[in-house]
Amino acid sequence: MRVALFIPCYIDQLYPNVGIATLRVLERFGVDVDFPDNQSCCGQPMANIGCDRAAAPLAEQFFATFNRYDHVVCPSGSCTAMVRHHYEQYLGHHEGFESLRNSVYELCEFLTDVLHIGPLEGDFPHRVGLHQSCHGLRELRLAESSERVAKPFSKPRSLLEALRGIELVSLSRPDECCGFGGTFAVTQEAVSCSMGNDRIRDHEQAGTEILTGVDMSCLMHMEGLLRRQKKPMRVMHLAEILCQSGAQCR
Repeated sequence: MRVALFIPCYIDQLYPNVGIATLRVLERFGVDVDFPDNQSCCGQPMANIGCDRAAAPLAEQFFATFNRYDHVVCPSGSCTAMVRHHYEQYLGHHEGFESLRNSVYELCEFLTDVLHIGPLEGDFPHRVGLHQSCHGLRELRLAESSERVAKPFSKPRSLLEALRGIELVSLSRPDECCGFGGTFAVTQEAVSCSMGNDRIRDHEQAGTEILTGVDMSCLMHMEGLLRRQKKPMRVMHLAEILCQSGAQCR
């Protein structure tokens, strides 16, 4: 299969190690990865504040860049959801758009739904708290949300729970928003910070040592709050945990 790696702009600029970890994890599972160097922002920040004319050219660039691949993998639930659920207004007129939209995957769902990897073998002896971001949870359905009466599942958790030594803590509100919300964190700073601190307190009470998730934007928000308050809890993207643990199929 021809697989392209799509790295969100904030990961590229602020957390490049997450992109490198994503690449190493994919290669470890036998994926031949291409990184198109003309990729850019998906346009989500502009679309969220109603600037569709600014978002449209970025959607067009995404289509021109990634339309030739079998799969596109992204270490971000929110950017993946932007392409899959919100690009139709920009690209619906393109022949091949439906094929592209259905080929874009968040990292965890690519590993579980496309590669169908089974339980992993690796070592990560830490107490880990999993943050389930809103886009991944309710748009990509990476896990079952608490408001639905259905059999619980979590694709990110399934990748982590088999690692030797890991202890996944239990949260009192496992799928509550962290308050980041992109531009919401700027326009509603006080509310955003209050929501982020609520999530951190839940993790502290559960004994979280390392806070992880599939959206570095959410983790960035909470990491900023942790740093300002000089709290010892660390933040790692799920790809970094898989990479550091040496995870491989049993």
